[in-house]
Amino acid sequence: MADGCVFCSLMSGDLPAQWVAQETDVVAFLPLPGSSLAPGHTLVVPRVHCVGVQDAAGDVLAAAMGMVRRVALAAQAALGASGVCVLNASGPGSGQSVAHLHFHVVPQWEDDPFLAWPEGRSGWVVEGDVAGALRGAFEG
Repeated sequence: MADGCVFCSLMSGDLPAQWVAQETDVVAFLPLPGSSLAPGHTLVVPRVHCVGVQDAAGDVLAAAMGMVRRVALAAQAALGASGVCVLNASGPGSGQSVAHLHFHVVPQWEDDPFLAWPEGRSGWVVEGDVAGALRGAFEG
């Protein structure tokens, strides 16, 4: 738990939440009223405090993804959703709103107007072999 983290405060019981599921390693809850992108929009948050996917341990990510899957199946069974969009922003410059790893599971229905894929493109330029640089980071 981290001081000042709203998600850590929710999980410690200091703030109210609309819980969907609470497990040992991960929780799921509805966002604040008025901020939901669709009926059943759910936040999946690991209990251990980490900022993004970059500093999360593999078992933390596995627990979170397992919960994402269960929330997606619940949205399909309980709400009739035909799919979900899973959204995450990790780290500075990503648009991350709360500095605690979390995933938005947003139910979708056929012909739903919500578009999850970003419309803009980064203006950042990286010179050279991008794939080679990434491969090198794996090896290093």
